[in-house]
Amino acid sequence: MKELQLEFIGRGQVKGFIFTQTNKSEKAYIYKVDTGSSTHYEVFKRKVNKQFDCISYPSDKAFGYWAWSCSTLERAEQVFKQLNNGERV
Repeated sequence: MKELQLEFIGRGQVKGFIFTQTNKSEKAYIYKVDTGSSTHYEVFKRKVNKQFDCISYPSDKAFGYWAWSCSTLERAEQVFKQLNNGERV
């Protein structure tokens, strides 16, 4: 199964943004997102895409459902912990 890249440059709506994986587990991921003018964190559940045998990075439609944007690393780590404990975010 193909895992997510540790670092990549965004395309489409997030063109040019630099995404860097800062934490991962069997249930969730945290990525630091550098937009060039600010930094935030994206936390999301691990979703297996069986059709392509890979892990999927969330699209904009996933946010608020199985992905969350956090302005601080501390908040991102709280959400990450909740996901790993099976708690609602």
